[in-house]
Amino acid sequence: MDIRNIAIIAHVDHGKTTLVDQMLRQAGVFRANQQVQERVLDSNPLERERGITILSKNASLRWEGVKINLVDTPGHADFGGEVERILRMVDGVLLLVDAADGPMPQTRFVTRKALALGLHPVVVINKVDRADARPHVVHDEVLDLFIELEASDRQLDAPFIYASARNGVASGDPAALDRLASGETASEGFDLGPLFEAILGYVPAPTGDPTGSLQMLISTLDYSSYLGRLGIGRVERGRVRVGQEVALLSLGEPGTVAQEQARPRRVVRLYGFEGLGRIELEVAEAGDIVALAGMEGVEIGATVTDPARPERLAGIAVEEPTISVDFMVNNSPFAGRVGKYVTSRQLRERLHGEVERNVALRVEDTDQPEVLTVSGRGELHLSILMETMRREGYEFQVSRPRVIPKVGPAGERLEPYEELVVDVPEAMLGTVIETLGPRRGDLLDMRNPGKSRVRMRFRVPARGLFGYRSEFLTETRGEGILHHRFLEYGPWAGPLAGRSRGVLVADREGVAIAYALWNLAERSTLFVEPGEPVYEGMIVGEHVRAGDLDVNVTKGKKLTNMRTTASDENVQLEPPRVITLELALEYIEDDELIEVTPETIRLRKRALAAIDRKKAARRARVANGSP
Repeated sequence: MDIRNIAIIAHVDHGKTTLVDQMLRQAGVFRANQQVQERVLDSNPLERERGITILSKNASLRWEGVKINLVDTPGHADFGGEVERILRMVDGVLLLVDAADGPMPQTRFVTRKALALGLHPVVVINKVDRADARPHVVHDEVLDLFIELEASDRQLDAPFIYASARNGVASGDPAALDRLASGETASEGFDLGPLFEAILGYVPAPTGDPTGSLQMLISTLDYSSYLGRLGIGRVERGRVRVGQEVALLSLGEPGTVAQEQARPRRVVRLYGFEGLGRIELEVAEAGDIVALAGMEGVEIGATVTDPARPERLAGIAVEEPTISVDFMVNNSPFAGRVGKYVTSRQLRERLHGEVERNVALRVEDTDQPEVLTVSGRGELHLSILMETMRREGYEFQVSRPRVIPKVGPAGERLEPYEELVVDVPEAMLGTVIETLGPRRGDLLDMRNPGKSRVRMRFRVPARGLFGYRSEFLTETRGEGILHHRFLEYGPWAGPLAGRSRGVLVADREGVAIAYALWNLAERSTLFVEPGEPVYEGMIVGEHVRAGDLDVNVTKGKKLTNMRTTASDENVQLEPPRVITLELALEYIEDDELIEVTPETIRLRKRALAAIDRKKAARRARVANGSP
């Protein structure tokens, strides 16, 4: 049977998962009357809540007798590790670009990876029915991007498809743009057929030799409570059968390895992908994407081969992490009240287990047994891990993120820089440039795509973006759009200004009282509400001025039997600021921690007692030479 293996890559929110929904529906994966939720491949609860793809998913469909294996990939730069390993399983990519936004930072990142691997792209200019769509301009921008990324002649000849994924229609003819933009939905003779034809005609079939010895690269992992760990990948050469004896080769240099390095394994179960589910197979051959059970100790990048000919494939190259945080055991006064897993052993096992399937993550032990350093691609990458663990019942504390520096060839200190793309109304242009100046942001280019909005591209140290998203949304009144991705390592930018305002710190344990919070509301933004338990050293609000302030939020009004002519004022408080993990990671300073429990996210000082904080501040002043 003819096969096409293709991955769908795009910048976040360009309609990738919506297009997959329509492709599956029109290919007959769902019954005509079947009720299917939107974004069916976003099965993870966090994905549905946030509206982004976090984990790659496998699905398949059939079109004119050809099986098309689809792999949906994440669209956010922080999950680039998922994209990098998935691209090794496919022969082509479906590059989705918004007809109004054009190529964005993640588009550039994933396209560079795909072109470097020699994959064949099919370009889909999506959302041509938008009022501000500019498909012809975006067509030229994509070609410019291909030329900039040194695409081959074959890749430059990629077919361009104009589509409205929401309506399920597509065409390769620019003359049909008016009909596509009219909002017409899929109908007889006007559907996604041109897209399927472009995939079949341009993306090559797998070229592996099905008669050779077995060779398969493990690109991703899954887990079954019955069968244990499953290794998923594409069969590069030969055939694999249920019950077959195979050899598992760990990561290393490609080529033939010694027999003693090959770990013998037996294929217990063999699964293929059909529609949205898995089906059991007896045999699979070169080109098939399959899942193997019985591979104890399997890891991403490992090679499954014929024991008589143990040849290792090149491993999966994943870019190094750029940001790290410290995970530690929760030692606050409220520790262990709601968490199911609270010990350092449980925390260590969970984090080391995450590394086995999250290849862009690093976990390192420190000189303190209860503290582990976790490194990732960005704040979102780390916050998704924290949120997942929190929902599983883990309780822990997290430090402020910090960048991972490097040493240059001349011994100089280097730090990661990000490419920041902002899209703002023209009236807010000066405000954005002014706020990025102290953060060492350099303006690379600026253009006006129309509709009174300006798009700017900056080069900013990764440290300079800590806490910037919330400030950006405030300064642009929620009208700005911001995206960033790792760009390069560059010279150390020097000291950067931190948070400009201090915090309110509770000075005793108790329950927050409305009367006490009302007295503080004029000079702060509160993080807690009446009735919420607090402890000494817990951060309960943001001060309007620089410098921290110790406050008593448990103080109630003194009651007497004296009557007055004036009635008591009605206590009315504004809703407190909701503390999310992303906000907390951006907000805290070096002397603060985030307490994460299954029910609550709290901010606290490292030193809970006020006298300990004063001593630490005095020691810091002496160390800096200040009186």
